[in-house]
This record gives sequence, structure tokens and C-alpha cells, in this order.
Amino acid sequence: MKKNRICQLLGIKYPIFQGAMAWLADGNLAGHVSKAGGLGIIAGGGMPIEVLRQEIKKAKMITDNPFGVNLMLMMPNVAEQIDVCIEEGVKVVTTGAGNPGVYMEKLKGAGIKVIPVVSSVALAKRMEKIGADALVAEGLEAGGHIGEITTMALTPQIVEAVSIPVILAGGVGGGKQFLAAFALGAEGVQVGTKFIVANECNVHDNYKEAIIKAKDRSTVATGNYTGHPVRVIENKFAKELLEMEKQGASIEELEAKGTGRLRLAAIDGDVKEGSVMAGQVASMVTKRESVIEIIEGLMKDLEIEKERLNKYFEEIK
Repeated sequence: MKKNRICQLLGIKYPIFQGAMAWLADGNLAGHVSKAGGLGIIAGGGMPIEVLRQEIKKAKMITDNPFGVNLMLMMPNVAEQIDVCIEEGVKVVTTGAGNPGVYMEKLKGAGIKVIPVVSSVALAKRMEKIGADALVAEGLEAGGHIGEITTMALTPQIVEAVSIPVILAGGVGGGKQFLAAFALGAEGVQVGTKFIVANECNVHDNYKEAIIKAKDRSTVATGNYTGHPVRVIENKFAKELLEMEKQGASIEELEAKGTGRLRLAAIDGDVKEGSVMAGQVASMVTKRESVIEIIEGLMKDLEIEKERLNKYFEEIK
């Protein structure tokens, strides 16, 4: 991976990003992912300033390798969060829920690599134009807040539309999807659901078990009627929310219904009434592993799939 543009850009060993998952991706998880050679990312969106600082310091105690912070630009304290990232020497900032243009000069001036998460070609072009260093192209297979285009359709279109490196997100559960990401033109992958069950992830055990028990059709997308879909494991809460949408509930009613539900699942362990965000590859996540086992397993699977395809193409010549 020495010639991989993502690895060169960020100074990481493997082109594997850990997804920034609210209430799940803290400094402990991010620090261990980066220590293992990937890019760990702290989910900073909504974190109070001093909590974010503590999580960054926690990651720095675990590793000297680069790690990132994800910022949700619609949050009222994002300017202060950016100051904390700069003060603490964070190397990478990924962004969502807004345009980072107004902060770009400040971030780049501090030597921070800025990588927006995008779900459309138009947004990808805009982000490249304002100076983004790379992009995360996220398809609807991902967990949590998602776009409306599949990973397979979205990624090659974005790759062809921009010149900066693209990281594929949504639907990566093993070596086959990892290799497919390169075939689609991406230069790295972002993995979320698989890291939720990592030993180093401080989410409630019930949440981890819900993912391990998931089947291929266990996830649903809520929020389709509001224009802000969210992929979760189907449970009592999700069914009620979907029914409310069908009955024409207002956005305010739906938001009120969903308030605090992710925390309820992730921290309190209520996987019936809480929002268990997970991607469609949840059914491929069948056991708990350490972060290093997950990353090295992905790299080993990638090599196996490369060899399998090379053999296949040799045979059909």
C-alpha cells in the first residue's frame, strides 16, 4: 500500500477508515484503529467542547499515528470544535451535514487534511473546488444517516468527476467488497458496522449482539418521507417510526419520536426502543474481534480475493 494515495496523503499503513458513529466512535476506538494501521475517527458531532478534547487526548495516549475527528457542520459549536482540533494537533477532519468552505482556510492553514463525506456527484465536485483533500463517497447501504444512491452506482461516478482520492463507504464487510472498492475506482474504504462489535468499542453489549444476530434483511431505512433517511436494525422503535411516516406524521413529530433513541440503544442497551444504527452488512458481522484482528483480517481477505480473481482471469484467457 506504499503507493496508495490515501496512505501517502495521511501517513497511514492501510487505506481503511473507521466510520464516525455517534455515541460509538470515541477516542478509545479511534486510537486503537489508528494504532493498528487504519484511520480511526472520533465522532465529534454534538460533543461538548471539553468532552471532545478529552476524547482526542485519549486517542493520543493510545497512538502516535494520525487519527481523525468527524464534525457535523450544522452543530452550533462546530467553530469551537475546530479550534480544539487545531489546538490538539488533530491530523484529519472529516465533515458532514454542511459545507466546510467557511472553515477550509483555517483547517488547511493548521495542516489538517479535510475529507468531506458526500452522497452525490454535485456535492463531490463542490467539495473538490473548495479544496477538499479527499472524499468519502457514502452509499445507502451504510448505517446511520445515508443518501439515496447505492455505493456501486455512486462511487464510480464520483471517481470520474473528481481528481482527488475517493474512499468508498457503505457495504464493506469483507475482502470481496474491499476489492470491489478498488475496481470501482476508490482508493480506500470506510468501515463502520464491523467496528461496532470490536472489543475496543465501548458500546453496550446488547447493541453488539443485535448486530451479530442480524440477517440479510434485518435493516430498514427510516426517515424516507422526511428526506433524511437513517438505516437501522428493524425493531419495535423502527416499526413504530415507519408506521408514523406512512400515516403522514409531521417532521416535528418524527424528530420528537427519534430524540435520544441512539443513546438509548448505545449506552443504555435498549435495543427494542432504541435506534440501533447499522449497515446492510450487519449480517456479515458474526463475531466479536479486536480492532487489529478486524483490520488485519480485511487485508488478508483482500489478498485472498485478489489471488482468486487473478486465477480466474488466467483460467478464462
